[in-house]
Amino acid sequence: MLAVADPDLDDGPRTNRSATTRMCAVSREVRPIDELIRFVVSPEGWVVPDLKRKLPGRGLWVSASRQTVAEAVRRNQFSKGFKRDVRVAPALAADTEALLVRGVIEALAMAAKAGQVVSGFGKVEDALKSRQARDSVKALIHASDGAADGIRKLDAVARQNAGINDESHEFPVVAALTSEQLDLALGRSNVIHAALLAGPASNTFLSRSQTLVRYRMADDDKTAGHAAKNSPKQTVRTRTT
Repeated sequence: MLAVADPDLDDGPRTNRSATTRMCAVSREVRPIDELIRFVVSPEGWVVPDLKRKLPGRGLWVSASRQTVAEAVRRNQFSKGFKRDVRVAPALAADTEALLVRGVIEALAMAAKAGQVVSGFGKVEDALKSRQARDSVKALIHASDGAADGIRKLDAVARQNAGINDESHEFPVVAALTSEQLDLALGRSNVIHAALLAGPASNTFLSRSQTLVRYRMADDDKTAGHAAKNSPKQTVRTRTT
């Protein structure tokens, strides 16, 4: 196991820029920082998630798993870790998920403003079939509450036009947001399907989506940081060749 200088708290975001791993305060496992969430104490004494790792003050790290954050609350791990009395919302795990969802929505909105999103079944299908456009399609986006038939059809078109014939090898798909949340991000109604085009804003959306999926689905003991195998309604699937 890799060691870190201070397994319990960091000294602040500006003094730990080079850190690539930290120890989870609950499992005591050292993980890459992308598989953890940093928590800090606000001036009012409340424990808050620092999703961008920029908030001032010393930080406590917890695996990016809803189960693990809930366990940290149950065990009073934050007071133990910060070595003082702190205020912890009972719904911290749910509140953290809500912030992650908001971050994904905001990232998708930015990608749309940058012209990196195409929405609507017909437009997505056309983008996948067009030789000129399909090379720039980075991923499919489906509403988590969308009809299975439409999802299957577009997934099949994506695989076919990417030259993927084996159903076990998937074109990248994001299904972490509901239709209502897609509407909010894209500023239109009844969005069920979208295509994500290549670009920096799209990369940010994919990264935040993966963090959200990990948070919802990771097992706090064995597989934190890895999406569960069987939940197509919210998974981010990557193409394998």
